[in-house]
Amino acid sequence: MREPRRYKVMIHNDDFTTMDFVVKVLREIFFLSDENAQALMLQVHHSNKAVVGVYTYDIAVSKAQKATNMARENGYPLRITIEPEDD
Repeated sequence: MREPRRYKVMIHNDDFTTMDFVVKVLREIFFLSDENAQALMLQVHHSNKAVVGVYTYDIAVSKAQKATNMARENGYPLRITIEPEDD
């Protein structure tokens, strides 16, 4: 039996979501350390998107929805997408 397919959760840069809020999302939803969250936020800022994590489909969708909801509740257009991991 093969492993279930895994999905990359991608976070995208925009001109409105604050860097502090992105770090907060990365810490609270994706459980990154403060140092890793800061580094990933800067990667997104400089290269327009970055992989936050790789998960099974249900977890990827759940985390993407939580992050998107948190952003909307705070008035940010932060975009989180999921895509299949390359086989």
